[in-house]
Amino acid sequence: MLYILVTYLPIPSHIEEMKTKPTQTAIKLLGESGIQPDFILCRGKKALDDIRKKKIELYANIKSEDVISMPDVTGEGTANTVYVVPLDLEKERLGEKILKKLNLQRKKEPDWAVWNGAVGKLLGQSKSIDIAIVGKYVDVGEYVLADSYASIIEALKHAGAGNGARINIKLIDAKMLEKGEGEIEKLKKCRGIIIPGGFGSSAVEGKIKAIKFARENNIPFLGLCFGMQLAVVEFARNVCKLDAHSTEINPDVKNAVIDILPEQKGITEKGGTMRLGAFKALLKEGTKIRQIYNADVIYERHRHRYEVNPDYHKILEENGMIFSGTSEDKRLVEFIELPQHRFFIATQAHPEFKSSLLKPAPLFDAFVRACLY
Repeated sequence: MLYILVTYLPIPSHIEEMKTKPTQTAIKLLGESGIQPDFILCRGKKALDDIRKKKIELYANIKSEDVISMPDVTGEGTANTVYVVPLDLEKERLGEKILKKLNLQRKKEPDWAVWNGAVGKLLGQSKSIDIAIVGKYVDVGEYVLADSYASIIEALKHAGAGNGARINIKLIDAKMLEKGEGEIEKLKKCRGIIIPGGFGSSAVEGKIKAIKFARENNIPFLGLCFGMQLAVVEFARNVCKLDAHSTEINPDVKNAVIDILPEQKGITEKGGTMRLGAFKALLKEGTKIRQIYNADVIYERHRHRYEVNPDYHKILEENGMIFSGTSEDKRLVEFIELPQHRFFIATQAHPEFKSSLLKPAPLFDAFVRACLY
């Protein structure tokens, strides 16, 4: 068993000197619990210098080679990426050191060529595009909260690297979009629009306004989970001419195009009405989704409760919406698309959860390509 202490060495702005005191305190507190760290990974704005490394070595009573510098990765756009961190740790030979301390034999030589290539693509983009994420969790006071949509942002980076483009994320506040037209000007400058997952009534009309803007102006659109539900609401209102909404937002709406299904309403245990984890989807032949996934059956992860109401499947399809992915019994809609649109696709799932640098999520990959060309 090994203990690895990940610590932070702050550099107060008024003195511009890296301080080891918090790390010393952490080592002391661990010692009071009978824990002696085998490695200390030192986070900070800058790399650890020899003076601080020696101080930590003496205080923790471990070898200086086991005090490892892990400075923040900095740069512009996607150059500010955590994907270089494994390469940095490899330079510190951390893997070898762990094997040695645990008396384990190396089973194979690591080949970093593919990872190096992927990171190189991510860092070496010559072109860039702006993509809007329209959400309500974008600010607290004066601070922008990009971490609220971290999985989506990383999936876009993965897709951008594979398509030779740097993705500049523009977080659009749906609450401001709901209040006026100012945020629409920001949307006009973006090559694509994403409506992410979420819940509750706050800023819903702002998101619907963004969806309508994307649909009417032929701008690539990707809806995720709640984003798909609101895309159905927008289409039902403005194309099917229904007084439509989700019963999550308005329980008394005349046309509940998004609703809890009858078989869900009898469930009483906490959380029992939710669809969680991987679910099977049958992809319709001849659709964009079938082409994107290049498969007739796929599994994507879910986390939601409300569904597209089967009572409205017929009118939605008659007006041009295609249910390009469904459950086996056709009751649950997994993917929708508008065939005449450049790229208007939404899913009840969260494909961003399975995306990686070496294997971008197919839906994000296709979305970024549509934004580029």
